[in-house]
Amino acid sequence: MKCTSITRAALPGMAALALLLSACGGGQTANADTSTDGASGSVAVDGSSTVFPLSDAAAELLAGENSDIQVTVGEAGTGGGFEVFCQGQTDVSDASRPIEGDEIAACEDAGIEYTELQVATDALTVVVHPDLAVDCLTVDQLIELWGPGSKVDNWSDLDPSFPDQEVALFGPGTDSGTYDYMAADVIGDESESTRDDYESSEDDNVLVQGVAGTEGATGYFGYTYYEENSESLKAVAIDSGAGCVAPSAETAADGSYTPLSRPLFIYVNNAKYDENEATRAYVDFYIDNLAELAEATQFIPLNDEQYSEAQTALGGIAS
Repeated sequence: MKCTSITRAALPGMAALALLLSACGGGQTANADTSTDGASGSVAVDGSSTVFPLSDAAAELLAGENSDIQVTVGEAGTGGGFEVFCQGQTDVSDASRPIEGDEIAACEDAGIEYTELQVATDALTVVVHPDLAVDCLTVDQLIELWGPGSKVDNWSDLDPSFPDQEVALFGPGTDSGTYDYMAADVIGDESESTRDDYESSEDDNVLVQGVAGTEGATGYFGYTYYEENSESLKAVAIDSGAGCVAPSAETAADGSYTPLSRPLFIYVNNAKYDENEATRAYVDFYIDNLAELAEATQFIPLNDEQYSEAQTALGGIAS
């Protein structure tokens, strides 16, 4: 049976997701026994708004199996998540980019050891208002539009064939790993920043509403938020030199959607995994059901090699 992707908006709750996972069979197994029976306690998760739907779905489904485990999932942004994680305030940190040097140092100073687990692949998606006649941008145009100090304020500034339409920009705040990825990996400027004259929010749903409701608007966020709102947004294809490539699970997985495909992670506090049975149950459950959770929430699942690496990393926490 092929599992059907379902948007979070379409899910009537945990029961629908549980039914989907049951039908899909839960084929990937992280540990020999990931039963949550008997475990109790609380788990604190915070970080990337991009990863939030995946971690929240895992928490919601786990609650249906064991109501004695209480999981709270926040979405302060990747940077904000690492800040509290490296202070020991959370058990798990969601991240849309790898942990950075200053964050590593903060965790080391606090004596916090952690394990990185890749949980999905994302296609960072550039979207525009659905009525805007812009269907593809080159990477150079994307950099010209979003680069620090950009003065582009009309679409025709990028290309004379584009509409004579004022540009309205919506994007993530500076605590977001999505912002970091755009600044460092796409724009690549030494300042690792983007232009700052745009409407910002750590809540991707706010960005969706801004682009959908503003003529000439554009923004960027994770692929799953585009998929959930594809009726009110238009995704822009990206040309990195080999022609226009639209974001999709297939193009992100095969590497043709470049440079906007990226890995997504959770970071686990090793001591809390060892000492808190609720944290261990949540993380084990998360990885055990990872492929089905990813598909149900419209993330791009890991391939077999990536999943095997996640299994190995998880198994090494308590060793």
